[in-house]
Amino acid sequence: MKMRFAKIGLLLLCMAISACNTLRRVDEDELLLTRNTIYADDEKVIDADIRSLIVQEPNSALLGYPLRLNLYNLAKENPDSSYQAWLNAKPRRAERLASLLSEKQVARLGESFLVKGYSEWLKNVGEPPVIVDTAKSRKTLLRLSSYYDSKGYFNNTTTYEIDSTKRKQRAEVEYRISLGPGYMIDSLGQDIESAAIDSIYALNKTGSFLREGQQFDLSNFNLERERLTTLFRNTGIYNFQESSITFDIRRDTSQTDIDTDMEVTMNIENLRQRGDTSSTRTTYKVHRLEKVNIYADYGPEMVGSELQSVDYDNYTIYFQDKLKYKPKALTDAVFLAKDSVYREIDQLRTYRQISNLNTFKYPNIELVQDSTRTKLTTNIYLSPRPKYSLGVDFDITHSNIQRLGVGFSTSLISRNIFGGAETLSLSARGTFGLLSDESLPEDYFSEWGGDINLLFPRIWFPVFDTKKIIPYYMLPQTRISAGSSFQKNIGLDKQTFNTIFGYNWTPSTFRKHALELLNIQFVRNVNPDRFFNVYTSTYNRLDDIADDFQDDPTLSEFFEETNTPGDPRLIIPAGTRGFIQAVAAGDINVSREQQLEVNRIEERRERLTENNLIFTSNYTYSRNNRAGLTDNNFYQLRLKFESAGNLLSGIANFIPFDKNDSGNQLVFGVPYSQYMKTEVDYIKHWELAGEDVLAFRTFVGLAVPYGNSNSIPFVRSYFAGGSNDNRAWNPYSLGPGRTQTLNEFNEANFKIAMNLEYRFPLVGNIKGALFADAGNIWNLWDNVDDPAATFNGLESLEDTALGTGFGLRYDFTYFVFRLDYGFKTYNPALEPGSRWFSQYNFANGELQIGINYPF
Repeated sequence: MKMRFAKIGLLLLCMAISACNTLRRVDEDELLLTRNTIYADDEKVIDADIRSLIVQEPNSALLGYPLRLNLYNLAKENPDSSYQAWLNAKPRRAERLASLLSEKQVARLGESFLVKGYSEWLKNVGEPPVIVDTAKSRKTLLRLSSYYDSKGYFNNTTTYEIDSTKRKQRAEVEYRISLGPGYMIDSLGQDIESAAIDSIYALNKTGSFLREGQQFDLSNFNLERERLTTLFRNTGIYNFQESSITFDIRRDTSQTDIDTDMEVTMNIENLRQRGDTSSTRTTYKVHRLEKVNIYADYGPEMVGSELQSVDYDNYTIYFQDKLKYKPKALTDAVFLAKDSVYREIDQLRTYRQISNLNTFKYPNIELVQDSTRTKLTTNIYLSPRPKYSLGVDFDITHSNIQRLGVGFSTSLISRNIFGGAETLSLSARGTFGLLSDESLPEDYFSEWGGDINLLFPRIWFPVFDTKKIIPYYMLPQTRISAGSSFQKNIGLDKQTFNTIFGYNWTPSTFRKHALELLNIQFVRNVNPDRFFNVYTSTYNRLDDIADDFQDDPTLSEFFEETNTPGDPRLIIPAGTRGFIQAVAAGDINVSREQQLEVNRIEERRERLTENNLIFTSNYTYSRNNRAGLTDNNFYQLRLKFESAGNLLSGIANFIPFDKNDSGNQLVFGVPYSQYMKTEVDYIKHWELAGEDVLAFRTFVGLAVPYGNSNSIPFVRSYFAGGSNDNRAWNPYSLGPGRTQTLNEFNEANFKIAMNLEYRFPLVGNIKGALFADAGNIWNLWDNVDDPAATFNGLESLEDTALGTGFGLRYDFTYFVFRLDYGFKTYNPALEPGSRWFSQYNFANGELQIGINYPF
């Protein structure tokens, strides 16, 4: 009890000190601003856009605590006098400094390093107290009044009140707006000088943002001006100026007999052109493209030179000496067509597609008007990128199995490889270093590999032309790639070979499609007999069962002595293999539970050591409405569907394949995988007050084996935990279900994950976060029969793990370095009465390191 009161007393003392420190730089005649509130017609305003009009905001706070203000208050007001006081209090140290340094050097040392540097740092990362300033309050009133003017409340009145009665030397400011009547658009007319503009407007009037009977809103006028500008520039008026559109608004804002009806007239004037001495007005006209010229490999040497040309598909291509590109590759990237009406969207699509070729720099498109002012000549200048480019990267790695690793990668890019703006990329990579695992026979590891990628800037499909289905403005690409990797002294020393043939296209900035017709991966385990050396948890479970039979003389050849007398262990691999076979044959009288456990161990060993042939097709749809890097109100959606083995299964109906002892069909001596897989990944961000952001993510993935498979290949299965998942668990250490991390690498074929994170600024580029991660993995519709690891309906959702914690981030502008510490809040692997908060401590927490935000 005394200890409890002591803790409460200490907490109250800290709060009191904090309160005093908050007012340290606030004079007696000043008030610290603590809150702003806006009321419109006595209704509290919470809209973030309106609140952003407030000129003076209170000091920032972390969970209600003014951290940056208190850091600022810790700084010395006069660092030089503080240093002099230190010298007076330490005369011997002062004499020693004086004997070593000159008087000027001593003063400079005290000023720049000992005290002043520390105080300046506190002031830089801190935040001075925000004192109520009535001038800034009046400026806020002007902003609020202007805002509500723009919404049609032209007779609004504004006032503010300062409430300093709640706490000592602190004040809250209330802004009150009396809106008055809202003005309405009573009539809407037009005055258009150009006949061409008038005709186009009449045909597209229904899409207007302005309506009769609508309350005045300035944003609607701006939207209408933008709509019409886009409309005219895409219907032949290539030189239309947005400034040509103005509005005349007639309204009565007198205080007596107010008439809130407004007469609005939209004016569209002719084109204004400025000369050297005067300006003239020219009637807008519809323009057609008379000629389209493409200058390939354009550079300064082409200016004034005699050029060769070739006409292709109504385009004229100019070049020097020799044309290095197939004409079709160039013309397919241009959407400005001869004899067509000019459209700005065609010009923008041309910019995008030429950039997408990855062969030219950003193009220069010139529009030249003829004397009739109705026809245009289009000149497209294409400056080439270097034919070849070489890149080299080095890095140093460290992990739980790598004591030290040195990696390198290099890539060579060759552009326009076949004359059709294709890009060929050759890459090689390698990592070499020392192992941390002393149980392995060697103390070094290596991993190396290489890839070859060929990218076509079009959909290449030999059967029919896809141009009508996926036009070139969708930035279509065909990708063909092949690669391999080889491991030495890593796990079972996998050798991987893969090849991909697929397409991707982008209908708009916010939508993307990716289709892989073929994704073939072959995984070969070079050292499957090393399974129990690598997966030691599985070995220990098997050895614990074998301990009950270590005295059986018929099994003595399976055991070897250890440093502990009387505690022999199974020999790897001969002893483990022999013991499992003896249990399977019934030569050992094991219990039912022991037999089930040995069967599960053997199934796991077979699955993780068998070679895999994965022959898949998949489709991915992505949607993202983020407007830019600074947009914190957006969502992302990714849907993926994958099918494996169906093509080979169909071929097996005509060409009989060999089968193994389990009845699985073999291709090149390897059973091919067959499954269906689907994933849904959704991310949503909300921008709160200031720089605060609330981020949410949910993921659901399921892979169902069938036909030639009864399980999912390890490389295609799901795991839980890690810096981008449930951060209270390390990777592969959570699940499946309520099992207690049975293996080093726990995986399953069904996953649910949900993440919620609150992000906020701390000091300078240092950001903070509070997060909650929920989810788990389960086995569903596969060969695992352990009820603790399988998903058996909605009741299995009780096995959903929950981790909560906090994080720090440092923003380097180009990337974010992230530290997260997660606590096991709900651990389904524990007994039901101990699952909540029993491991909620630093001893059972996990530190995760990551680059950039997890979602």
